Amino acid sequence: MLAEHTNSRGIERDPYTAWRARERNPNARVDATDFFLWAADTDERFDCAAGNPPFIRSQRFKGSSKAAARSICEAEGVTLSGLSSAWVAFLIATSSLLKLGGRMAFVVPAEIGHAPYATALIEYLLGSFSKVQVVAVREKIFPRISEDCWLLYCEGRGGRTHQVHFSTLDSFMECPWPPTDTEVISWAYLRKNWRGRLRPLLIPPGARRAYLEAAAHSDATRFGDFAKIGIGYITGDNDFFHLSRSQIAEHQVPDELLVPTVRRGANLVCNVIDQTALEVWDAEDQPCHLLCIPTGTEMPLTVLRYLESDAGQRARAAYKCRVRPVWYSVPGVTIPDYFLQYMSGSEVHLSANAAGAACTNSIHAVRITDVERAQRALPLWSSVLTKLSCELEGHPLGGGMLKLEPREAQRILFQPYCYDWEVIREARQVLMRWRHQTDFTNPTAS
Repeated sequence: MLAEHTNSRGIERDPYTAWRARERNPNARVDATDFFLWAADTDERFDCAAGNPPFIRSQRFKGSSKAAARSICEAEGVTLSGLSSAWVAFLIATSSLLKLGGRMAFVVPAEIGHAPYATALIEYLLGSFSKVQVVAVREKIFPRISEDCWLLYCEGRGGRTHQVHFSTLDSFMECPWPPTDTEVISWAYLRKNWRGRLRPLLIPPGARRAYLEAAAHSDATRFGDFAKIGIGYITGDNDFFHLSRSQIAEHQVPDELLVPTVRRGANLVCNVIDQTALEVWDAEDQPCHLLCIPTGTEMPLTVLRYLESDAGQRARAAYKCRVRPVWYSVPGVTIPDYFLQYMSGSEVHLSANAAGAACTNSIHAVRITDVERAQRALPLWSSVLTKLSCELEGHPLGGGMLKLEPREAQRILFQPYCYDWEVIREARQVLMRWRHQTDFTNPTAS
């Protein structure tokens, strides 16, 4: 980007990359420093800015750099969620360095279309620029990374707008100006109907109307209306606490200290997890039994030996184990009514728990709170409307995966009366293509 402008200024934390930038554009002034520390102190202001900020997750964004970022954002009137990725602060800090009428363009992760913390960012941009345009690009801009990237363009710093300009491209091609709008949509509409998410704009307006009409129907219900959805237990050391039949025999662990468990979403390949499924896993010698020792339990010598083994010593040193009152007693072990995939490929699977099994935190544990409503709704799980709802309420994770956080899963829609099945089906196909998946299900099923 610096090489394209004779009068440019660059900030790059990595000294070698900064040196390479100077080599490419000797006229540019490039400083090898932390962007946020520099931005918090500089009195320079710019006509335009461009960037491809690092997509640093909140857990890795720390120290003085994060403190400076937070200070800049608060000065701009934005209090970021603790879960916010660093790229959000990069955009806000860059905006603060622009002159009145200035503009900026950024490569951003596709999570700008769905992440809860992106809502605060978009509201800030709408209150700071006269035009805000998001360009969704379906094919990967950077094919070698799993992250999907979109583009953001803002102009008229110091202005204000109540609309988002949204463009969709199958693939990115170099162009001298931002692409034509696919749609200009009011922020009030997005906030009211989609919680500020931009991702629903990937499907046609007719499909969005059909979905919202279905959701407003008197017979419509959401998953959270009749069920509680949360993650399963956390062991702290899965290899130690999960035992196969051969390990159970080797260490002579009694059955009363074991609970059958579903460890991975890949295990949810059928509508019911029953005794037959457990027998198959046992025949394959899968570690599908949780060592479940309630506090105060009197244990046989064989189990004490296992706890004191080298594997046990490593497990008790793990963070989750060493902070528990009793390191070997796994908390939060419950027997849910259903298992729901947390992350899925082409299909989100929901399986009834007929085996009395527990599940790990890589799977959602579903507890039915309203049996009557559940009996009406759950037979609709395979309907194309509910499948579209999974796509709309969940979000792409990269690598073609769909992720459903508990709060997203609670919003999954069930509704028996929808008259635009073909529109709904095509909308689902569109969203699957955007997350690089293909639907192989029966095209005539509704």
